[in-house]
Amino acid sequence: MKKFLLILICLIFITTGCKQKQDDTLKFASWGSKTEVQILKGLISDFEKENPDIKVEFLHIPQNYFQKLHLMFASNLAPDVIFINNLNIPVYEKYLLDLNDIIKNKEDYYPQVLDTMTYENRLLAIPRDVSTLVVFYNKDLFDKNNLPYPNENWNMTEFLNTAKALTNNGVYGISFEENSLFYLPYMRAFEGGILSSNGEQIMNSENSQKGINFYSDLRNKYNIAPKKYQSASETMAQMFINGRLAMHLSGRWLVPKYREDIKFDWDIVNFPNINGKSSVTLDSSGYAITKDSKRKDDAIKLVEFLSSDKAIQKFTTTGLIVPARIDTINSSAFLDNKKPMNAKVFIDVIKNSEKTPVNKHYKEITDKLDEQLNYTFNEQN
Repeated sequence: MKKFLLILICLIFITTGCKQKQDDTLKFASWGSKTEVQILKGLISDFEKENPDIKVEFLHIPQNYFQKLHLMFASNLAPDVIFINNLNIPVYEKYLLDLNDIIKNKEDYYPQVLDTMTYENRLLAIPRDVSTLVVFYNKDLFDKNNLPYPNENWNMTEFLNTAKALTNNGVYGISFEENSLFYLPYMRAFEGGILSSNGEQIMNSENSQKGINFYSDLRNKYNIAPKKYQSASETMAQMFINGRLAMHLSGRWLVPKYREDIKFDWDIVNFPNINGKSSVTLDSSGYAITKDSKRKDDAIKLVEFLSSDKAIQKFTTTGLIVPARIDTINSSAFLDNKKPMNAKVFIDVIKNSEKTPVNKHYKEITDKLDEQLNYTFNEQN
């Protein structure tokens, strides 16, 4: 079995364009877009210039990242440093070094952000970026329908009525995506969810079902969100760009595309809060050090370098990410006077949110839930 795993690992290195090198090389694995990979390669080059005694082998794994990472750990060939998101922290926690006593400046991060990477009181990764959802909205369509722009204090009733008023002439009021990422805020808006804060399943609770019913009604009762067949040839993002969707619940990753392709005026607002707290949860991605690394000191240096304000700014200026560091998110690199003009909404959401509750089986649970809800979401299609 181990021989088979070794063969698979070799194939991973071949398909990622990497070759196994000597043990004197610090190995760092990550996924990432073409832009992110270019930035990472530049940062690694800068790091090696500052630390000439450390050579870094960058393992870019663009597809099936966690499956391949799992094989590496199973074969005792894990990298020294890995890029990881909070949803997978419980899965890999036994392999990761506790960074609580290593991170020097915890005040550089909002407590909510560090909490996303904390499992059983162990800080297992240093966050690079934060992922949260906001409502993108077409200001021109609001103007056309004589509607005031949404504000941070709007509630679910106002949200629903606004989406209804915007639905006309082939335009839908709000987006609809059959993925737990996008219906979880609706569940939490009714004080439900998928998992509780201690990892217990609560998706069948009365409050959770109220949220699911509200979400389903957007499509099946009120007809203010596209049905599956009506959005088959376009993504929600493309419908928003084409002016066929007035509001789109999504994340920062769409900003570069929207800046380039949208011809109308647009901005963002928070999803309605519940009892003063955000209905949207926080996710994050960042750098972890493997517990069995034989080069922990060098790995710490690399993680500190990649987590610095200077490094995070390089990713931030692309428009792709919401930076995890307080200094970076409040700098001109993020608040850059480009659309969305109300970018500080992301900061407000972070301060007012909790991490997504996850456990070791979260992906299996959400995949099964997505499958179960397929009929509910498409009952009249």
